[in-house]
Amino acid sequence: MKIAFNGTALLSPLTGVGQYAYHLASGLQHEPDLDLLLFYASHFGRQVGAGTPPLVGTLRKLVRQWVPHSYEVSRWMQQRNFDRGVRANRFDLYHEPNFLAFEFDGPSVVTVHDLSWIRYPHTHPAERVRAMEKYFEPGLRRARLVLTDSEFVKREVIEVFGIESARILPVPLGLDAVFKPMNAHETRAVLTAHQLKHGEYFLSVGTMEPRKNMETTVAAYGLLPQAVRARHPLVIVGLKGWRTTAMENVLEPLVASGQARILGYLERSELAAVTAGALAMVYPSLYEGFGLPPLEAMGCGVPAITSNVSSLPEVVGDTGLSVDPLDVGALAAAMRTMAEAPGLRAELSARALVRARGFTWQRCAAETAAAYRLALNGAR
Repeated sequence: MKIAFNGTALLSPLTGVGQYAYHLASGLQHEPDLDLLLFYASHFGRQVGAGTPPLVGTLRKLVRQWVPHSYEVSRWMQQRNFDRGVRANRFDLYHEPNFLAFEFDGPSVVTVHDLSWIRYPHTHPAERVRAMEKYFEPGLRRARLVLTDSEFVKREVIEVFGIESARILPVPLGLDAVFKPMNAHETRAVLTAHQLKHGEYFLSVGTMEPRKNMETTVAAYGLLPQAVRARHPLVIVGLKGWRTTAMENVLEPLVASGQARILGYLERSELAAVTAGALAMVYPSLYEGFGLPPLEAMGCGVPAITSNVSSLPEVVGDTGLSVDPLDVGALAAAMRTMAEAPGLRAELSARALVRARGFTWQRCAAETAAAYRLALNGAR
């Protein structure tokens, strides 16, 4: 079975969709009946790439920001290159792992990670929303099967687009093996470099953008008693996104006083150590199709404070504390509880480790390969 797999998400620093594409493609290469070729914007290849440095992603973002219609031009060129590769390779099936499928004269599978640009359009750049509105639904309608990261997203796709349930298969994401429990000795080198102490900081991970709701995290942290903040700084990890001015204004005095640390983008091994060394993860996202950072914290035995909406309860279960993402006071109370109730934190940690074992990239790859076979058998 010869599969065309869009690997362009691997050409940027690997955040959520990039991690999905990387681990899924790596797993699919071990399926004996699959011949997987990845499309890298200009050509097809068999090697699974691992992202570009953050600087490259930043330059690409600047081009999109300042060059008129840059996405349209890029999309047109990529479609031409894709078509050329398809003619040369005679693929049996095409999988689009990142929402926007190219035109393809054959069976296709599309992964839908969420519908956030519909539910929360104001949390996305306008150009992204325009691209999603133009290209997403035609690819969705053409697909023989639709994969979602969660049951929640499956319900969303049915509700918004009326796709029949039998055509949608939820396939949960997996946990990267690098995220595992680590003691203070194992995290010391990384944490010392960032002037952090094992088990004594709150951690927020994600691209700094409105949907991740970090502004509420910062506001809630500011409500904690001075003694708690003095002992437990707030550490923020992730690429800088868009519409961050308000959050940066709130953060400025906390950073100046040493109560908040902004680490930016971290490589996986470094991120794993920072995650494993945290007191708790704080992740009150407004809307998630899955939520990899809380799962990665769970794999490290670090309990998470998450939103009680979208897919997050489906992933976290009873291994953390959940709150209304817009209730600053409730989030602050949950953070204080994590800081002052070590017994509860230990109990949640134990549950998290058990639950995290059920999410594997091997399972994700196997279920995706089964979806390919189903699509080729004419499922509609």
